[in-house]
Parts: sequence; C-alpha cells; structure tokens
Amino acid sequence: MRPDTPAENVDHTAEAARLERTAGLYPEDAETLLLRAAAHLELSGDRPAATTLYDRLLSSSAELANPALVRALKASNLWEYGHEAEARAIIEGIRATAPRDPAPWVIAAEALESHDELEAAAETFTEGARLLIPGPAEAPLPSTHPLLHGRHRVRRMLGLPHDDWDTLADTVHTGPVSLDELHDPKRVWSLGSDNPAELEAEISRLRAELGAYRAALSRPFPVAVLHWPAPELEELLTAYPTLSTEYPSHTEHLATIESSLRELASSGTPNLGIVTGTVPSYEAFAASEATSPTDPTLLPQYATTLAARGRAVAWPPGEGAGCWCGAKLGYGECHGAD
Repeated sequence: MRPDTPAENVDHTAEAARLERTAGLYPEDAETLLLRAAAHLELSGDRPAATTLYDRLLSSSAELANPALVRALKASNLWEYGHEAEARAIIEGIRATAPRDPAPWVIAAEALESHDELEAAAETFTEGARLLIPGPAEAPLPSTHPLLHGRHRVRRMLGLPHDDWDTLADTVHTGPVSLDELHDPKRVWSLGSDNPAELEAEISRLRAELGAYRAALSRPFPVAVLHWPAPELEELLTAYPTLSTEYPSHTEHLATIESSLRELASSGTPNLGIVTGTVPSYEAFAASEATSPTDPTLLPQYATTLAARGRAVAWPPGEGAGCWCGAKLGYGECHGAD
C-alpha cells in the first residue's frame, strides 16, 4: 500500500527515514519497507532520493519478490522529474518481460496515461489484461480489476467503442456511479458550470471515485495464519523445544493451517492470508517485544506483525496456483483438495 496523505498532514521525509531504519532492522522486509519509504519521498517532492532507493533495491544482492514492480515505480518517478527517455525505456522493458503480476502493468500504463500517451497506455493495459485474465468471459481475480478499470478509462478518453473487456470492467465495478460516468471525458467540464445541480452531481461522482480509490488503498491487513516451512520448524523446535506442544509435527501443522482458514472463511471472515515465519525474524521480534521466544502467545502477534509489513499471501490461492505449503502441486491437488 502506497501512502496518499498530503504532505501538509504528514512529515513524509521523516517517515521515509523511519522506514529506512526499520528496513535495516528487518532485512527480510526491506523490499516492502523501502518501497513505502520511496513513496513518502516522492510525496515530499524529493524524487531523486526516491530514485536512489529504487536503485538500491534493484542493485541489491538479495532476490526481490517483485522486481518488475520496483522498475515500474522507478519509471513513473523518473518521468515526473524530466527523465522521460529512461522512463520510456524501462516501461518498454517491463512490457517485453511480461510480468505475471498486475501491479507493474497498472503503474506503467498510468505513467503513460498521465503524460497523455493514451494509445500506448491503452495498449499496455490491454497486454496486461490479456496476459493475466483468462478471457473477457471469465471472472477475473480482484487483483486484476485495476487493469480492467484503467483500460476502460483510457479507451473512454480515446472515444473508442465498448468491447468485451470493457463489458467485463463494467461487470466487476461495484461503485454507485457507473464506469461510463466516472470515465466520461466531458465530466470535468461541469466543474466550470454555474448550475448548482451540475456541480452537486459532479461532487457526488468525485466522492464515489475517491471512495473506491481509498478503499483499494486501505484494505485491512489480512487475518493471517503463521506457516513454518519444515526446515524452519525443525530449527525452531530444536532451539525452543517447549513449543512442540504448539507444533506436534510438520504435517499436523500444515493441516491445522488449512482447517483454521476454512473455519474462518465459513464464519464469514474476509481477507484471509498466510505468513511464513523464519527463526531469525521470530527471535528479533521476540527481542523487540522483550519476551522469550518460548512464549506461545507471541506466535499470533508475530503473524499479525508480518501481515502488517505486507508479508501475507492471500488464501485461498487462485485457480491453478501452486499450494501455499510449498509443495510442487497445485492447491487443488494438495491442501485445497476436498
């Protein structure tokens, strides 16, 4: 989640510095924390410093979870302070590598859109949608909705007729104002009107659009269940044998995760996820809480903290995705089997 609070309400420079310090304490979360720090620097107006953070991540020896996202954010930032040629080259590189995550596609396309490259933006949104959504007749994953909405918006600005993908965007849109109204290029004209009714209608549309945007940015952290891979669990129980009452065996641990998540889902709990623990990270968390790692009540707190740092993976996995346990099987063939 990238911050969108105006600079007059937050000291973005100080917040960026705090996040950089935190990244030093939790190197396993450095990618998420430094991306947030870069966003704060962009909001503070220090775009060169934000680029430095993006370069720091891209040149790091640690493997990035989403290098395409980092490159897309860097391109968007570069273009905003005059480095258009480099930004274009990065965006073309992202399109060529065809990442399997919608976020880089959305950011690259929006960078083109914001600089009036509407045809290129529409092409980028379309490429991402065709790659990540089975087809206009299929129900897309929520993470791909921004691709559809962005594509609809740009095509509306270009005056292009609706196609099947635009119809799918209309289908997944849940706001009180239709996409055609939200994305109407003539909409802004009403802001210069002297007619109170027209102004009130436009304020209503803007509120609906802002509400949808804030909802996307402000999704609560997932209700996350802690998962220990087999080597980590073995190391944990060797160091802290009293925790064996919590984890009698790795097989039982995995079964408990799946059954717990299914129970939560059946009770109506939304936004479920799984976080993966490591012993060094857990020990550092215990030290920060001034608590012994042997305290079993620390385990759910650790899981919540990992989720708050953006480490949660959504459960259940999408159709055709691998199982969350790490086995070389699809979820439906492994823990997702009835």
